[in-house]
Amino acid sequence: MPDPTPDTRLVPLLLDPTRLRISATLVAAGEVEFGFVRDRVGLSDSALSKQLKVLTTAGIVESRREPTGAARRSWVRLTTDGRAQVSAHILALREIAAGGERP
Repeated sequence: MPDPTPDTRLVPLLLDPTRLRISATLVAAGEVEFGFVRDRVGLSDSALSKQLKVLTTAGIVESRREPTGAARRSWVRLTTDGRAQVSAHILALREIAAGGERP
């Protein structure tokens, strides 16, 4: 049986450019502080929180809170499954860009 075409391997949730930028940032950075992602992607706190909730519900991202004095810092990272999904999505995008040939 032939390999599925690249477009069938895309992760629908990552077709949203904002969620793709968040996920790509996390692939490159590992576990990072919420503010790093916010600044890197250029979103407000509330907009990033909303997108992270969607990604968390899908099992792509996980977060943890850490007390630091009077405030708490949030840390975000891809799950193991999330990292695999993002990698497969990026590979499929590269194949589509290359005309269907594997890079």
